[in-house]
Amino acid sequence: QVHLVESGGGLVQAGRSLRLSCAVSGSISSINYMGWYRQAPGKQREWVSFITNGRSTNYADSVKGRFTISRDNAENTVYLQMNNLKPEDTAVYYCNIRSSVNSYWGQGTQVTVSS
Repeated sequence: QVHLVESGGGLVQAGRSLRLSCAVSGSISSINYMGWYRQAPGKQREWVSFITNGRSTNYADSVKGRFTISRDNAENTVYLQMNNLKPEDTAVYYCNIRSSVNSYWGQGTQVTVSS
């Protein structure tokens, strides 16, 4: 059984930084996609960033230049470094891990940015 454990969320002031982590445990075939999504109150879940097993990355326009995604294959962990946080970044952040046959979601971690 595969488990995703997210951590690193919290309450910060605008302009500060947070680093989210998502650790994958359990038996999983080759991971080819690791991504982050977020859901703000009253809004749909939206994609934030992803990184492939070839380490290609992509970012939503709203976070480009401020967020950086990375992965540690040895630890099966994906990170999201979030700099210069803005109040509009406030949301529950979820990691999403995909193999060739399955997709897994974490439980989410709350990020709150005060102005």
